[in-house]
Amino acid sequence: MDIKNKVALVTGASSGIGEATARRLAKAGYKVFGTSRRDGHGDDRRLFEMVALDVTKDASVEAAVRHVMQSAGRLDLLVNNAGFGVAPAGAEESSIEQAQAVFDTNFFGVVRMTRAVVPHMRRQGHGRIVNIGSVLGFLPMPYMALYSATKHAVAGYTESLDHELRTLGIRACVVEPAYINTPFDANLLQPDVPLDAYRDVRAAVEKRVKEVLVGADGPDVVAEVVLKAATADRPRIHYAPGLARRMRLLRRFMPASLLEAGIRKDLRLEA
Repeated sequence: MDIKNKVALVTGASSGIGEATARRLAKAGYKVFGTSRRDGHGDDRRLFEMVALDVTKDASVEAAVRHVMQSAGRLDLLVNNAGFGVAPAGAEESSIEQAQAVFDTNFFGVVRMTRAVVPHMRRQGHGRIVNIGSVLGFLPMPYMALYSATKHAVAGYTESLDHELRTLGIRACVVEPAYINTPFDANLLQPDVPLDAYRDVRAAVEKRVKEVLVGADGPDVVAEVVLKAATADRPRIHYAPGLARRMRLLRRFMPASLLEAGIRKDLRLEA
């Protein structure tokens, strides 16, 4: 794909995967608009413009997309990255209100952004939407029920969306990384209804996750795959960067009982 004069909008671009993706796309030739609820930081701000955006607010979404269209006159690529993680916890340790808040950002934020940009892409006759999912969108992890659920929703939404839009010249993909070492992981949402019954195992799982993150890939690994998904002439619907490729193969070919046992062993849970 010729990316000269192409315009990209990357949500959640003030740090982590979003910032790395915005930087990589800009270096590849895209005119990039990054977004954040706050002003972005870092030495690479000069590579792309930052726009204020809260993906949970319809008016904010509409204003950000309108700004891009007024500034650039087109929008060729949307990368839905904005979201937040949830610290390991039992499923019953989050209130309904907290569950709704997680979905409002991680899933409905994707829906809002997609609904805002697709009309412009339809008029252009082309476009690409890349959603940042997670390995937990196809391989659920114990004590991560809410986050896994949002990423399953993103994966299912993306698959349906791609079938609907490809006849209009628009393709949708989901990039599903495994553990990625980013500042995002230092600010996980804590459960709002903590229970003593889960206290010890919650602490143990969180400790194990932090151990794994220390040696995990950095966000540039995901950014490279996003660029690949954005520019492929015949894009796949699912992309799995780094370790996630192996995990997808395990999910597909390993007997369920063995896979479940491996997950519990890795997290040091009782059988």
